[in-house]
Amino acid sequence: MGSFQQLKQLYIQRFINSSWYDRYEEPPPPQTVTMIWSLIVSMYAVGGLFGAFSVKLVSGMFGRKKAMICNSIINIAGAGIMLASKHAKSYEMIILARILYGFSSGLGSSTHVMYLGEIAPRKIRGAVTLTSATFGSLGKLFGQIFGLSELLGREELWNIVLCVPAFFSLVQILVLPFLPEAPRYLFIEKGDDKACKKALQSLWGQGDYKQEMDEMLAEQAAIDAAPPKTPLQLLRDRTVRWQLLTISIIYFSNQLSGMSTISTFSFDIFLKAGIPRENIRYLTVGLGVSEIITSISCGMLMIEHIGRRPLFWGGYGVMGASLVFVTVTLNLKDSSDWVPYIMASLIIVFIIFFCGGPGGTTGTLHSELFIQSDRMAAFVLIGSLRWLFFALVGLIFPFLIDALDSYCFVLFACMCLLASLYTFFFLPETKGKTLLEISEEFKTITICGKSFLDKIKAETRL
Repeated sequence: MGSFQQLKQLYIQRFINSSWYDRYEEPPPPQTVTMIWSLIVSMYAVGGLFGAFSVKLVSGMFGRKKAMICNSIINIAGAGIMLASKHAKSYEMIILARILYGFSSGLGSSTHVMYLGEIAPRKIRGAVTLTSATFGSLGKLFGQIFGLSELLGREELWNIVLCVPAFFSLVQILVLPFLPEAPRYLFIEKGDDKACKKALQSLWGQGDYKQEMDEMLAEQAAIDAAPPKTPLQLLRDRTVRWQLLTISIIYFSNQLSGMSTISTFSFDIFLKAGIPRENIRYLTVGLGVSEIITSISCGMLMIEHIGRRPLFWGGYGVMGASLVFVTVTLNLKDSSDWVPYIMASLIIVFIIFFCGGPGGTTGTLHSELFIQSDRMAAFVLIGSLRWLFFALVGLIFPFLIDALDSYCFVLFACMCLLASLYTFFFLPETKGKTLLEISEEFKTITICGKSFLDKIKAETRL
């Protein structure tokens, strides 16, 4: 991925130069090219932030299934603009396409996980939700493969390779109309018990599903006692403070675990380690294959057998140890020819434990930590945090790499260790539990004998 990122930057900057020259008959100043390229990069995060903010509105208005169809249409529109930008000689169209891509990603990542969590039986809810991470890894692998110079990774085809995501959106538009709407949405938000039962039978097979609908009734009773909240109300609600704190820490830890650095700068890392340039692009494809294999094995074998909590604290722990040894091998790279390949193996171990642990399992928490009345507002807040962290880390990482060099991995290792300790001591196990049971477990968490609910209890007694 890293090598293609470099080529993509080079190709688009050349396109900016030629487009500017065609308009003004003079080459653009170097700082202008840098500014336009920065806009192209950053507008993806801006679009993602707006997409995250719109989750509550779009999913509530259209339902989960139709929201995903609308999201796919937006993605295809972005691809059309990207495809036409080269012929129109307009870098502004690239910026617009990146905004639409980001919006689609911000909206789609939340609605997709929401839909999976609401259609899955409780016993396999984690495995079903984890498929989002698996197909996310598959999408990255397709990008890496199509970005090879033997396929579409050539300068004359840069606008075509950037439209590859539209293919998956087209598949989604063709397939989704044949799938039912989320039963929980139909029953709890629309109050249509017949449509809910029909959707359950379509998804899970014939049956009366009385127990599942009774659970939804219990959740609906909780919602009636506490109507759906806005994101601001959810932030002020002390009863979900631990859930919000936990998911925020996990997202921040994922961003500062070093995974985004390895994904983006893998070419530079392997080159710095001493691996031959011609072997690196195939090694990055191998990293993508490792992600997919790990995501599938985690979904099929581990998450419902081991549980969520061990995958978090264990995954962070192994990731931290791997990064410590990566730092050591980077500083010993000149001592032997086989040291760089040990470092490459350690990075593969890191990716395996990230995808099989925190990276894959984080998606299951979206649908397990919040009851229906809180879920929409939670998705808005979580999605916004995710994209804010993404933008923040994108700004900080280049400076960290310049300042710390190979020792930046020590910083990532420390973050992984802290995340491992937090999830070990404070994250309850959610496997096989109802949303109300999970909510009650969070209410029992205390620090030094105190919890977030103590103030509420004191006010109630008064």
